[in-house]
Amino acid sequence: MIWIGIGLIIIGVAFIGLVVFLIKPLNKLASVLNSLQKTTDKLPKTVDDVTSQTTEAIGTGIDTLHQVNSQVKHLNPIFQIVGDAGHAANQLSSKMVDAVEDMKQNTQQANDFATRKNLEGLYGALTLGFFLFQKARK
Repeated sequence: MIWIGIGLIIIGVAFIGLVVFLIKPLNKLASVLNSLQKTTDKLPKTVDDVTSQTTEAIGTGIDTLHQVNSQVKHLNPIFQIVGDAGHAANQLSSKMVDAVEDMKQNTQQANDFATRKNLEGLYGALTLGFFLFQKARK
């Protein structure tokens, strides 16, 4: 029985030493938990502030988008007119290209004819005469 009493006293002294040893870290843990409590108490207000600012920013973005859409609606006819003008210019240039190709082909046929009949000199002389006639007329 004496040995049981001595064992219990040793266990009791060890337990008291352990409690004394753990008092400082437990107090620090308590202060950390208190600081965490203060931070988390402020969190709902911070989230509300951020949410309200985000809502305002989204509202401003939506207003800006509506303004841009209305301005684009006003510009849409202008873009259509510019597109139609570009289409007309494209058709005109296409017709001019066709006319130039026809003229080139006709000129090529005349040039081939002149080369086959050995009339280059005659055409050159006629051209020179025409230019001299024009010069004399001025």
